[in-house]
Formats: sequence, structure tokens, C-alpha cells
Amino acid sequence: MFIDIVTVKIAAGNGGDGKVNFRHEKYVEKGGPDGGDGGNGGNVIMQATRNENTLAVFRYTKELKAENGQSGGMRNKHGRSAQDLVIPVPVGTVVKDLLNNEVIADFTEDGAQAIIAKGGDGGFGNAHFTSSVRQAPRVAEKGEKGEIKEVQLEMKLVADIGLVGLPNAGKSSFLSVVSNARPEIADYPFTTLTPNLGVADISGISLLIADVPGLIEGASKGKGLGDTFLRHISRCQILLHLIDATSNDVVADYNAIRGELVASKELLAQKDAIVVLTKIDLLDDDLLQMQKEALSKVVPLAHPIMEISAQAHKGTKELLKYAANVIVCQADEMAKTENNEELPVIRLNNNVLPWRVSIIKKGRYLVTGHRIEKFARRTDYENVHGVNRLKDIMQKMGITHELIKQDIQPGDTIVIGEQNYGQITY
Repeated sequence: MFIDIVTVKIAAGNGGDGKVNFRHEKYVEKGGPDGGDGGNGGNVIMQATRNENTLAVFRYTKELKAENGQSGGMRNKHGRSAQDLVIPVPVGTVVKDLLNNEVIADFTEDGAQAIIAKGGDGGFGNAHFTSSVRQAPRVAEKGEKGEIKEVQLEMKLVADIGLVGLPNAGKSSFLSVVSNARPEIADYPFTTLTPNLGVADISGISLLIADVPGLIEGASKGKGLGDTFLRHISRCQILLHLIDATSNDVVADYNAIRGELVASKELLAQKDAIVVLTKIDLLDDDLLQMQKEALSKVVPLAHPIMEISAQAHKGTKELLKYAANVIVCQADEMAKTENNEELPVIRLNNNVLPWRVSIIKKGRYLVTGHRIEKFARRTDYENVHGVNRLKDIMQKMGITHELIKQDIQPGDTIVIGEQNYGQITY
């Protein structure tokens, strides 16, 4: 079954807790701290592969979770870090975070990887906090929680050429003749129900061709199968707009599909295109010329009109050579543009503090900032030594001074992080 949109829950592994422990050995007086650090939680990583061409594997797998890191042990034993969970997805997959509708990753190349959810860091054991003035620390950090996200996976075929046209326009026949693909071919509409891919070799260039189910008028609004698969031609570099030359009204056929490309959300109408009359072996030269002249009145000058017969293998090589030349020219123009782009100038704003203090309401303050929130997530609030350490960190970072300026009073509550990673009393 062809599945190209799924929603899954992604959970990275939690970090292991640090250990509070002191050496207890025979004949060793006053053994020092030897609590080990916790291991890191596993990341959830997705990797693009050409070996997958559908998201069907996720149809019944609605949750993907990486392993947790192990807690630290005595005798400075470091907890084992968890293995990353690597998930193969088809090339062309877009991963979107449903919470904020932001794209996390867009896989356009085979082998590309991205961390979708980051595992939590392991907490430090008490052996980590020894110093000349603090020789018996009784504090250890908790492991951080791994990221949890609900994501949408959307697959968009990545191809050089996309075939568009009304049902039964000859797209599948063309693909079967010029490539190694074997799509279903019949003399009735909608024989193609799922996208097909084929590779055509011409002039030493391999072209990946995508054939999507036939479009009908209103496809961009949900009619027929077209709106489901329009996204699959959004990544194609060039479109071949196939029109049945035996149609009673080739202009109406052209306008129907062109209107759907204009109405789509993928800006398909802006792509380079070649208008192709198919099945020309069924027409005499005079009638074919009439059809071409009728089309030339409505087709933009930038879109050439060519004719082929897949059945008779007529004009197919010439069409592929022309399309390959357009794609090569596009690549050259893109390379020139990239070379001419100026590097952005990065300016540092040294006046911006790495944290912020604000008043939620009387007697309740909010402290935000990446670093202080990280310390808060790793603090064990049931351990008085851990809470005192967090207060010391706030003092050194200047946060306590700012709280005093904002008139904090003894007994007031300090909330750390908008996600409420922890609360302490001043």
C-alpha cells in the first residue's frame, strides 16, 4: 500500500541520574566521594534511503522511543549511554513538528541524517563536584528528560521530471517506453492510482521521472485523486504536460490542468514545462498541425510544444534530450547564483543577558534562559544539597542580584523556565 502522510509520536531517551556515594573500603579511613555520572539518553535520528518508497511501515507504528541512559554507579562507574534510534525514511520525506508547525528536517539526498528528538544528558555524580574546599559533596544531578514530539511525516517524490495530464493522456505509456518502470496501462481512466518512478538514460544523463495519478478539473480542491498527489511534483525540476492529441478539444484539456497547477499551493505553475501532444500515430499530419496551432494560442512562449507517440517510439528520445538540456541549464544557473551569494555578516550583541527575570504576580517570579533551565532540569529538588547548589549557581550568574532589584522577599517563589522545570523558595 502506498502511504505518503503519517503522524507519529517520537520520544528520545532520558539521561541517567548521577550517583551520590562515598567509598567504604576496609582499612581506608574517610573514603572520598565516588558516585559516577549517568549515561546520555538515545537520540531519535531519521536517515533518508533510496531503499524505501513509502511510509507504510509507520501505519501501525504510532510511537518510536529511544532507550534511556543508565544511572551512574559507585566507584566512579559511568552509566552506559543509550544507543541512538536510527529510523530509515524515503528520500523526499519532510518531517514537521505538529506543536509549532515547523519543519524539523527535509530529506532530499540519499543517506542524509537529522536528529528529530534529542536524548537527555546524564546527570553528574557527586565525584564530579569535589574540590579543595568541598571534599565531601552530597549532591548529584538528575538526568535530563529526552525530547518528546508529535511529528508529521510527509513524503514528496524527488524527481527530475514530473508527468502531469488528464487521465488516459498517455503518461504511463510514455514512462514504460523510456524507462525501466512497469506501470499499469489500460484504455480506461485512472489506471494509475499511486505514483510511479522510472529512470531514463539519455546522452549520458540519468533522468528520474515521476508519473502521478491523472488530474481532473478541481483536483486542487479535492476532486479525484489529484490533490492527494500534487505534492509529489512540487520537487520536480521540469514538468511534462501530456495532452492526448486525439482529444476533441486540446485547448480545454490544457487549460483544465494548467488551472489546477495555478491553484495548487506548491507554486507548480512557475516551474519550467514542456507541453507534449501524445498518441500522434493516430492522426494525419494536417490534423496534428491544427492541434498544435490551437495550443500555441494559449501556451506561454516559454513552454515549447512537442509531439510523441509512445506506442510507435516516435519523438520520445528528442523529448528526453530537450528535457535533459533544460535540467542541465537549470543546474548551471543555480551554481552561478550560489557562487554570487554574499556570506551573511554575524554581529554579536554583548548587551543581551543569557537569562531573564520577570514577575508572574506578587510573590512569584519567573527565570528563563537556556543555561539556568538546563541546571534546573538536572536538580534533585528533594535533596537540600542539590537545591542549595542551584541557588549558588543563580548567585554566580547574577540572577539573585536581579531578583533583589525587583524586590523579591523571603518566602517568595522562583519558577525556572516557562515549562516549570523547578520551583524554589527565596
